[in-house]
Amino acid sequence: MDLSIFDKGAFAPCPAPFNLAQHVLAAGAKTPDKIALSIVSLTQAETWTYAQLTAAILGTATGLLQSGLHPGDILLMRLGNSVDFPIAYLGAIAAGIVPVPTSSQLTDIEVAKILGQLSPAAILLGDGIACPKTEIPTYRSDIYEAWHSLAPADFDQGDPDRLAYIIFTSGTSGTPRAVGHAHRAIWARQMMMDGWYALRSDDVLLHAGAFNWTYTLGTGLMDPWTKGATALIPAAGTDPAQMPLLLHQNKVSIFAAAPGVYRQVLKFPIPDLPDLRHGLAAGEKLSSAIRDHWRDAAKTEIFEAYGMSECSTFISSAPDRPLVPGTLGRPQTGRHIAITDETGQPVPFDQEGIIAVHKADPGLMLGYIGAEQATRDKFAADWFLTGDRASMSPDGDITYLGRADDMMNAGGYRVSPLEVEAALNDLPGVIELAVTDIAVKNDVRLIAAFYTSKDQLDEKTLASVAASRLARYKCPRSFIRIEAMPKNPNGKLLRSQLKDMAQG
Repeated sequence: MDLSIFDKGAFAPCPAPFNLAQHVLAAGAKTPDKIALSIVSLTQAETWTYAQLTAAILGTATGLLQSGLHPGDILLMRLGNSVDFPIAYLGAIAAGIVPVPTSSQLTDIEVAKILGQLSPAAILLGDGIACPKTEIPTYRSDIYEAWHSLAPADFDQGDPDRLAYIIFTSGTSGTPRAVGHAHRAIWARQMMMDGWYALRSDDVLLHAGAFNWTYTLGTGLMDPWTKGATALIPAAGTDPAQMPLLLHQNKVSIFAAAPGVYRQVLKFPIPDLPDLRHGLAAGEKLSSAIRDHWRDAAKTEIFEAYGMSECSTFISSAPDRPLVPGTLGRPQTGRHIAITDETGQPVPFDQEGIIAVHKADPGLMLGYIGAEQATRDKFAADWFLTGDRASMSPDGDITYLGRADDMMNAGGYRVSPLEVEAALNDLPGVIELAVTDIAVKNDVRLIAAFYTSKDQLDEKTLASVAASRLARYKCPRSFIRIEAMPKNPNGKLLRSQLKDMAQG
């Protein structure tokens, strides 16, 4: 019996000793005067050459070490949408310190939970970014920006399997998980450079996201720099109407964005883009309507990728592997992917199962920090189970069939309904509350909260309390009063019926 396993193409093991930041900056060292980064608007640009970028990163590494941090220490990053974000991130990794990049939208309550979970040795805190009062050493912009001019530190070398950085993902249990990644994670991204981007050293890649989004950090910055290409980021506050003009004005060859950004950009005229080879999309499902509209307007294709915080992207379409309509794409060459049952046993081709990544994939996480049982629960046999259901054709094309759980998608972020419900279960006047994401129009989904109460409650008051407890992207956009929660005979919430109530 033929089973749904994709294991094609060799991928060289990560060399040792190894440092993630050194790998990212190695290509740029050969072209020190080339522009590595440009923060662009229609009227001006802030540029950084590879020499300037590397100096600031290694100076930051020196500053962190001089402040008393040591390799292996955890550094919480509470920074805004500025170049300080990638400089601090790579500076920490260069020194062997473990950065934790976080969304600037997190509230004091959410950050306090991270502090309790990870006990970082220090915090980098940008102006106007939420962070509760703490005894942990905290460094503000006047300090960490001064580090840019310090003498360069040496790269901390070591086992490529050692912890390099931590990112947070919304856990299905309702508790955000601290996902630990090894230095080797950057080495594994070469598979997506070929199997998704077709990235070259002469490319100019513009990513529409903010510096402090992990999709931007990887696809928009780390990967172009690893290739010695030029990365462009729109200035903070750039209007979607300006994006096509930025693509034209800066001769962008690859455009990367979430599907929602493409939808906004396509509301405006698209000028001739002779330098644009293709677009990239990730973060949420790209609809065929957006894909077709972009093809007609920009005369290029969008290549989509599927992934998650635990393994970045590993299924995609690419210029030399066009998408089979109705599918996610194929596993990237060098990956070991399967469709399995709940026990980790691969199922036959064209049969529904769970998308799974082999435990030996170099891009797979080390585990959930401080949550060993949660890590074990995600593995079955030799496979990491993603929780997404799909089928695989004999050619390796994967058709997405939905989540095996109730995870929501909010603007490219995966959000657990349990996390939102736990934060809001004591809202004033609410008897019961449950949340789910609902379709409000084609290609647009928003989080909605359903509640029972004695009387109709003021929606603005509920929204205000929610905003004080949750990052904006986790907050319900509407509060809907219902007579009773839909439940099965055993009292379990039937979340799928909430979607029907919203439409009814």
